[in-house]
Amino acid sequence: MTTEPVYDELPRHGVAPLWRYYGNLFPAQPRSRAVPFVWAWHDMRPHLLHFSKTLSLDEAERRVLMLVNPALTEPPATVNTLYAGLQVILPGETAQAHRHTSNAFRFIIEGSGAWTTVDGERVHMSPGDLLLTPGWAWHDHTHAGDAPMIWLDALDYPLVNALEAGFYEKYPERLQPVTRPDDAGSRQFLHGRLNPAWQSPQGPNSPVTRYTWAETERAFDAIADSAEGSDVDGIVLEYTNPWTGGPVMPTISCRVQKLRPGFEGAGRRHTASTIFHVVRGEGATIVDGTRLDWAQHDTFAVPGWAAYRHLNTSTSADAVLFSYSDQPVMNALGLYRCEPADPAA
Repeated sequence: MTTEPVYDELPRHGVAPLWRYYGNLFPAQPRSRAVPFVWAWHDMRPHLLHFSKTLSLDEAERRVLMLVNPALTEPPATVNTLYAGLQVILPGETAQAHRHTSNAFRFIIEGSGAWTTVDGERVHMSPGDLLLTPGWAWHDHTHAGDAPMIWLDALDYPLVNALEAGFYEKYPERLQPVTRPDDAGSRQFLHGRLNPAWQSPQGPNSPVTRYTWAETERAFDAIADSAEGSDVDGIVLEYTNPWTGGPVMPTISCRVQKLRPGFEGAGRRHTASTIFHVVRGEGATIVDGTRLDWAQHDTFAVPGWAAYRHLNTSTSADAVLFSYSDQPVMNALGLYRCEPADPAA
């Protein structure tokens, strides 16, 4: 006796037979929809400059080229929970103040003379700086320099939207008023273990508004001769929240790593999805058998549970990678898993 007519009736009642979906609902291991991919700076920068000349910020609000994973085009994302984009602003321009529940940051690539204002605090930009924009913080941009300013945008909106928790609002004026001293968050907190005792934590995000590249270089220099580093990641440092010692944002962990000349990393895989940006140097990352060759200012994606290893192909110069991942989310949910793995060649 056939049961197909009964199966055909089930959707009408809002039910489905678990036994027909079991393998998809409970896979033996994670299978990310994202694929390994590299976005080459020498390809992206000319397009950015073209649109900077042909598209005003009044038309675009934010002049950004999204780095869209070929397997995550609708809705666009870079890895399954995180997004990356390249933004450009020209001298004399301002970008409309707005806010959203998604956490965001910008990692500065080139230019000088610009700042972003975050909840009344002007935060200045220089190459290599990491600027935080916590969720629901008002932010706008102003450029008073004399050349294009370009940075890497990062947001967790793929995760926030998947959780159906996204809100967005424009500020009633183009720019918000400045109500705090410039770079207050950096000047008060970016001093190692000495934090202002008259303040207390205000939410889950780091109070450091700007992690300067000068401080990052100083941290690397302090351990250059003695640190053994990781066989996977080389000399790797994490940007931390001074109140907790944990990640800078509850959904995003940010790190920077130095691969010494000729470095050949061990293979690893973990459930966190990661986006890497090349600060300087050149090399390659092998991801599940795919070789991603990279050079200065390129950006590349390593999906969760993909086996990968880094190579510094130079025998004379360090390679430096900035990266961010959704590991804090995986940790909070008890879903982070990490193990050695061979990505093959």
